[in-house]
Amino acid sequence: MDNSLLGNADRQPFPKNARKWWNIGETMHKGRSRDGKRFRNFKIGSIQYTILYQHPPLSILFALLIFTVFAITLTLSLKYILNPDREPLPWQAYCSIPSSTTTPPMYRSASPYPYLDLSSNASSVFLPHDLDCLPPTGIFLGVFSMDTSFERRMLIRTTWASHPRSRNGAGDGDQGLGTSRTVVRFIIGRPRKDWERRIQTEIELYHDIVILPITENMNSGKTHSYFTWAASSAWVPPNYFNRTVSRQFSYSNATSPEPLLAHHDPAAAWEHRSSGQSKPWVRPDYVAKVDDDAFVMLAELESRLRLELYSETQKPYGAKGLEAGVNVTAIPTHSSSDGIIGDALSHTGCSPLSAQSRDPLVYWGYLVKERFMAGELYALTWSLTEWVSVTPAVKALSKGAEDKQTAKWMALHPRSNEIRWSSERCWIYDHPRSGTVYSHGFLFPSEVTRIRQRVLSYIAGASSTLPLNVPIPTEWSLSSVSTFGVRYSPPLSDMSLLESVEALVEGSHMSRIREDSTTEAEIAWSRRESRNIRYENKRVGGTVVVHFVKKHMWFLETALAMLDDENYSDK
Repeated sequence: MDNSLLGNADRQPFPKNARKWWNIGETMHKGRSRDGKRFRNFKIGSIQYTILYQHPPLSILFALLIFTVFAITLTLSLKYILNPDREPLPWQAYCSIPSSTTTPPMYRSASPYPYLDLSSNASSVFLPHDLDCLPPTGIFLGVFSMDTSFERRMLIRTTWASHPRSRNGAGDGDQGLGTSRTVVRFIIGRPRKDWERRIQTEIELYHDIVILPITENMNSGKTHSYFTWAASSAWVPPNYFNRTVSRQFSYSNATSPEPLLAHHDPAAAWEHRSSGQSKPWVRPDYVAKVDDDAFVMLAELESRLRLELYSETQKPYGAKGLEAGVNVTAIPTHSSSDGIIGDALSHTGCSPLSAQSRDPLVYWGYLVKERFMAGELYALTWSLTEWVSVTPAVKALSKGAEDKQTAKWMALHPRSNEIRWSSERCWIYDHPRSGTVYSHGFLFPSEVTRIRQRVLSYIAGASSTLPLNVPIPTEWSLSSVSTFGVRYSPPLSDMSLLESVEALVEGSHMSRIREDSTTEAEIAWSRRESRNIRYENKRVGGTVVVHFVKKHMWFLETALAMLDDENYSDK
């Protein structure tokens, strides 16, 4: 039956989820929330899409920025973790207690530093009283330079390479006897095209530059190239003085005609040339490498290397005279025609040479972390130099941090256990203004004597109450001049040049001024020590190398502190 009142019987019923009038507002609110969320997601996605796809350069820059931040953070973290120079070094202990051995680190237990063996009775005096009985040592000193470094080369030529204080020592000196076989040459790679003429002119004028057949570099083989060149071309003056007879080594009979002399070559070489008595030059006992930011006292260096050359055993470096395995060797029986240095050894009475079956094997320098000799200056005896030049395995290790690579070479030597790793950690240090862990004031023997008394007094008192190998006191790292990690500031605001240099001397009255007082400064200046007192009336025994002399002004300050002839007061 067609019943229009009942409507269409085929029409579907209302869905269960149909919107109802009584909750229509709530439903609309939820819809708006969903629509807003969709809009935000769409907007973020659009931005990302725009950056990453529509603008590829922006995406690349964004990725590079993130990677750069990560790389810098990682690098700084690793640099801090791996940096061995995070804390100041106990340099006062280094000056008071000698290195315990010259045995290579890989063949012995680790050094007690930074701990002290309070049971050690080793002497801290390294120079025997009869040092001058030993024949002068032949040293070829190669200063690593660059074609552009003319000013630094001139500073070196006119200061430590030639100055009497550097070559003769303190006091009356030895008239140049000790350094009569020490020569200084500058080592550079091939100069760039626009520097070739200037370098050639400099060579013609000074006769002291060696050009290696390599492109200039620092850690890409220059050091190996230098030692390879030295093995065939390094020569030094012979022993001009009949009063000292050198021990014969395997290379002692090799000679070469005397070369053109440099202005800063030994006075004895110039004297023999002017008198028409030139002699052939011979092979050096040592070939040394030095950076041009180092200030070297030649007489001090030669005395250390001389003593080590004639030490016959790996005994504690630092003992006196024959206790250190040194056999004094000069024979005062022949007359001399030495001119300006003729009477230098007339008063000596020394015993004859002892025989030695093998050439000495010595690797000398500042031993860093029981691993390698620091690159500011280290020396190899002639036998090691020759071996380095002909060994293929060594050449394969010629690239990388050059001082660390040299230590690796020594480990490859077939007699590596016999090489004497002789370390000098007291008298090699960084410039007072540098602020490094190796930095303190300019150091002289009189101050080291005072430091040694304090350190040994502490050890004597502590040895009865404290266990062995106790941590060192932090006071042994302190300096009256500089503070690790802090930029140097003069003690007074208005100082003359000489006063400012005196303030850089470790332990000096000027360095201890803490109030900006003119009266106090005048008193401190009047109490400065004379050079004779600072060297305790000895010729050698003080600073060997001041390193990290980065600025020319720092270099001149060092020259004034180390070479100044004025003897001041004797107070």
